[in-house]
Amino acid sequence: MTDASAPAARRPGEPVLAALGLGAPALDPADASAHTFPGGGRWRTEVPSCEGPEALAVVLKEASRLDVPIHRISQGSGVWMLSDAEITEMVEATAERDIELCLFTGPRGTWDIGGSTRTDSRGGGLRARGHDAVAGCVEDAVRATELGVKCLLVADEGVLWTLHRAREAGIIPADTTLKVSALIGPVNPAAYAVYERLGADSVNVPSDLTLDHLTEIRRVSGAPMDMYIEAPDDLGGYVRMYEVAELIRRGAPLYLKFGLSKAPSIYPWGTHLRDVTLDTARERVRRGRLALDLLARHGADGEMAPLGSRLPGTLNRFPTGD
Repeated sequence: MTDASAPAARRPGEPVLAALGLGAPALDPADASAHTFPGGGRWRTEVPSCEGPEALAVVLKEASRLDVPIHRISQGSGVWMLSDAEITEMVEATAERDIELCLFTGPRGTWDIGGSTRTDSRGGGLRARGHDAVAGCVEDAVRATELGVKCLLVADEGVLWTLHRAREAGIIPADTTLKVSALIGPVNPAAYAVYERLGADSVNVPSDLTLDHLTEIRRVSGAPMDMYIEAPDDLGGYVRMYEVAELIRRGAPLYLKFGLSKAPSIYPWGTHLRDVTLDTARERVRRGRLALDLLARHGADGEMAPLGSRLPGTLNRFPTGD
């Protein structure tokens, strides 16, 4: 927990607007999140859409060049799109730098034969359709964790609950973290609390939630939140960089995800998309540098969680026993 009454970070343009008589109302301390990451800190960083070892190498090189601290690297195409050798290379490269590696699990409805996902209603969306799809996600999870992956990305409530039960039963390591995808992210506090209880260790909310929505969520759950500071176009293309300090104040503990708008989709990835994958990976890190510079200018860069920290702390769960 942290002191919600602590002075807030300076808001963009505040001194100039105040001097012109256009100052904003004072912030309400009751809006601030009272939660932190275990071990301290209110925000961590994540570079998403890192689809393989070559893209990872680009991200790590650019992060070193621009001095961008990274807590987590995530991938979107899935475990099944990587060979054992590629996964091992990514595990070793991230472990060397004490960065958490998160890989997506299994089949998704948008890639199988179901037609409902292509209707105007989008049907079942990214969720795992049928027993075999759940089984594919579980197979990916077991394979990835056996190769040393410690974080799994899921886009289905049933898969999340199944993997949490597998974790409780010792089928996958107890320190495996489960991350809920933005593609099924909750949009209200009740749903957010359900994902936490189903086993989520961090929950990606849609980037169009308002600041008040974040405060509402934080009044019922302290589970880490993931949020695109800049969202890909297929998630809305929102750019919320100037709100980053307030997003942290309202949503902590928060993963700042450095996405990229106006960039083509690269899922599922393959070498035919190599150039755009490497170019966009490099630009995501640069966007991260811009966001961190803005935080520094606004006096909000001092609450970053320690590098290497990855666990979520004590969370509320549904009982897994029969």
